[in-house]
Amino acid sequence: MKITSVRPWLIKSDASYWGEFLFVEVTTDEGVSGWGEITTTTRLANRALCTILRQIGAAVTGEDPARIEYLWHKIFRSFTYMGSRGAAVECVSAIDIALWDIRGKVLGKPIYELLGGPVRDEITLYTHPNQAKFTSNEAVVREIRDIVESGHTALKFDPFPHQGRTADGLPREQRDGYLDGSMTRKDEREAAELTALIRETAGPDVDILIDAHGRFDVPTAIRLCRSLEEAGQIDWFEEPCPPESLNALRQVREKVSAAISWGERGHTKWDFVPVLENRLADYIMPDVTWTGGITELKKISALCEAYYIPVSPHDAAGPINVVAGAQVMMTVPNFYKLETSEWNLGKYDHLIDRPLDVSNGSLKLTPKPGLGVEMNRDHLQNHEIELD
Repeated sequence: MKITSVRPWLIKSDASYWGEFLFVEVTTDEGVSGWGEITTTTRLANRALCTILRQIGAAVTGEDPARIEYLWHKIFRSFTYMGSRGAAVECVSAIDIALWDIRGKVLGKPIYELLGGPVRDEITLYTHPNQAKFTSNEAVVREIRDIVESGHTALKFDPFPHQGRTADGLPREQRDGYLDGSMTRKDEREAAELTALIRETAGPDVDILIDAHGRFDVPTAIRLCRSLEEAGQIDWFEEPCPPESLNALRQVREKVSAAISWGERGHTKWDFVPVLENRLADYIMPDVTWTGGITELKKISALCEAYYIPVSPHDAAGPINVVAGAQVMMTVPNFYKLETSEWNLGKYDHLIDRPLDVSNGSLKLTPKPGLGVEMNRDHLQNHEIELD
C-alpha cells in the first residue's frame, strides 16, 4: 500500500469558533483513506497550513502509510532549520492522525487497540458553557444548570473575556492579539463575581476550571488567581501567562495556591520536558491536532505518567480532534478528563457519519476500526472554501 495524496479540506461552518474547520485526508492506492484535523484559531493560519500540507503531500506520496513513526520524523525533520514547532508540527499532527486511522482500518481495529488496549470503558469529559448567553445572572444560572444536568462533572470558562476596550470600542484582544497583560480592578471584580455565581450554581461536586488564555503579565496573573480562589474554589488556573516564558509561569506558580494547567500550545514532547522537570504544572493539556498527533500525544502522556501528572487533552476544534484525543486516552492510566467545546456536540452531526455519544458527560467510542468515524464527504464538498 502506498500514499497517493494528502488533501486539505478547508470547510466553512457555523459549528466552529472561527467559522471554519481544517481537515486533512490521506488517500492510498488501495482505496483506504484516513482523516486528520488541524483547525487553528485564525483564517490566515488555516490558509498557510493548506499550502504547507500540499508540499508535504508531494514529499510523502509513494510512502508506505504503515510506517507511521518513520513518516512522523521524515516530515518533522524537514522543518528543523526553519523551526519545527508551530505550523510544521501541526501539519505532522493531522497527517499522523490520518495514518493511524488508515492503520486501524487496514487491521480492522480501533486505534486504542493498536496502542495497547483500553484501561477504561469510556472517556469522561469536561465542557464549556456558552458565554454568549451570559447576559444576566439568571442566564448564567440556566446555562450552568444545563451542563450539570447533562451529567458533566467539570466545566471550564474564561471569566476575563474582554479585559476592557480600546478607544475605538473593539475588545482589546481582538485588536491587539496579546494585550499588555494587565486588567482593571472593575473587570477583576466582575470576574470574581461571575466565578462565585458559577460555583454556587454548580455546587461543591463539580470541578471549576479557569482559562486565562495566556494573556497576563506575572503580577496580574497572581492577583487574578488569588481573587478567584477567594471568590469560590477553583480546581485549576490554565495558562496564566503567555507560553513563551516558562520563567513567568514559574513566578506565578510560586505565588498561588490553585493547581496550574498548561500545554495546549506545547508542541511535541520536547516542549513538555522542562515543564515537568521544573514542576511548573499540575495538569498537562496537549492538543492532539497541534502537538504532534496520536503518536506524540501517547509519548507525552507516558512522560507525564512518570511524574504522576494527569493528562487532559485540549479541544477547540472539530470531531476528529475529540475522537483522536479520546482514542489515546482510552489507553492512558494518568488521564483526567477530555475537553469538549460544548456539552451537546450535536453541532458536529452534519460533519460525520453518526453522532458522537456524549451521554451523561462521557464519550463512548465505538469498536469500529480506525478513529471510528467517517467524514460526510457530501457536506465537505458543498461547504469547501476554495483557495487560489
